Amino acid sequence: MTELLANHVAGRWQTGTGPGSRLLDPILGTELVRVDATGLNLHAAFAFARDSGGKALRAMSYAQRAQLLADIAAVLQTHRDAYYEISTANSGTVKNDTAVDVDGGIYTLGQYAKWGAALGHAKHLSDGAAVALAKEGAFQSQHIQVPTRGVALFINAFNFPGWGLWEKAAPALLSGVPVIIKPATTTAWLTQRMVKDVIDAGVLPPGALSIICGSAAGLMDQLQPMDVLSFTGSADTAATIRSHNAITRHSVRCNIEADSLNSALLLPGHAAGSEAVTLLAREVAREMTVKSGQKCTAIRRILVPQNLYDEVAQAISAQLAKVTVGNPRNEAVRMGSLVSRSQYDTVQQGLSQLLAHTNALYDGRANALVDANPTIAACAQPVLLGTEDPDGCALVHDMEIFGPVATLMPYRDLEHGLALAHRGQGSLVCSLYGEDAAALATASTDLAASHGRVHVVTPNVAKLHTGHGNVMPQSMHGGPGRAGGGAELGGLRALDFYHRKSAMQAAPSVLQALGATTGA
Repeated sequence: MTELLANHVAGRWQTGTGPGSRLLDPILGTELVRVDATGLNLHAAFAFARDSGGKALRAMSYAQRAQLLADIAAVLQTHRDAYYEISTANSGTVKNDTAVDVDGGIYTLGQYAKWGAALGHAKHLSDGAAVALAKEGAFQSQHIQVPTRGVALFINAFNFPGWGLWEKAAPALLSGVPVIIKPATTTAWLTQRMVKDVIDAGVLPPGALSIICGSAAGLMDQLQPMDVLSFTGSADTAATIRSHNAITRHSVRCNIEADSLNSALLLPGHAAGSEAVTLLAREVAREMTVKSGQKCTAIRRILVPQNLYDEVAQAISAQLAKVTVGNPRNEAVRMGSLVSRSQYDTVQQGLSQLLAHTNALYDGRANALVDANPTIAACAQPVLLGTEDPDGCALVHDMEIFGPVATLMPYRDLEHGLALAHRGQGSLVCSLYGEDAAALATASTDLAASHGRVHVVTPNVAKLHTGHGNVMPQSMHGGPGRAGGGAELGGLRALDFYHRKSAMQAAPSVLQALGATTGA
């Protein structure tokens, strides 16, 4: 029988008492490891994190906690090769896709370590300047932010088991808040291994970082008013989370990152062979195929002027035709698999639904897989759909297929194109392609109302931009409406979620004694 991975709660490693859920190789279908949380004392786990982990972290300054992040990054870097092997086996990713997850997480930790060090030796943050409440400023109000005296519970998605942990944990730990991570079961191996390496290295105080793998009934029942919850996953699960008593009755602060029908929009006025069209086609194909389209930020809708619909379809198709799909262990493979055969079935079902309302402009499903059995492997070939009636085809604006599928749509004029982008009802990101700086700026501010991020690509940044779907710690990650209404990262803005704001009303001498550091 395969190894049963241990959970780390209440300051020690503990295995569940059940048989566990099997984690499989999505290419070979073989069992890798098992995870189980049956029988864990969740109350004790949360209490230990709050009381021991939280107290120890809050006793440190921001600079000291920043050093912890740097130490974590160093530990992870040491074991980087092992993480690549686990990701290939459990997530079916090629090396470049693994880098987004593993190296992206290490990079994010490094950035927050640097930003935290600049906050110095303070243990709370000031929020704006003091303002007078009485004549001659004899009595004033100063707002400060202090770490919340609770635990940060992370319920994460299957697509980024590495980065998904550290992009949340970095600002939480820097803020002085202990973390309990519940990774998605399907790909929990990488998360568990990273946490184990950090715990074994003795980098963090006991209780600062805990992990619960497998099904954990009653997890949210442990949340108390000063705790915070961050969830990444489906809108349906998000709705269930929002209806829990912890949120509705105890006002536990909750951050949600859910479904998103992100778009890429080409501004009018470009010829078929222009650089803007080439850049759009390359980025769309890249976003469709990186991690087999399993990114919450991936391009799902492509909006182009009517006169370029056919040309753009051909340009994207030409890019997709270069993609080889199959076993990521084969160097010739550019795109690996979905995370499971179950996810493969879900993608195919969604594709069938969209095909009833659209046309397949590029269909790779007839292509052979490389070194993979199509009856076993969870490999989905890329498919580019198209509809020439984006106004009447509501489904393309409502259904997100979490795989290598996107839909091309024509627009009449820019106002129409922007309106179609907004039909996503709130998205994480929209990319704009063009060369007119003024037109791009105007379109960007229009799109900002329903997008957490607007990514503008012009020829002069063709080799410099960070990519439509790459979430950088310097920029906010999140979006309104359908995207969940949450906000993560954005530099030190991320610390707001883990702090409580309070107004200190006192004489100037008292406020000066606070010694607050201006920050987040």
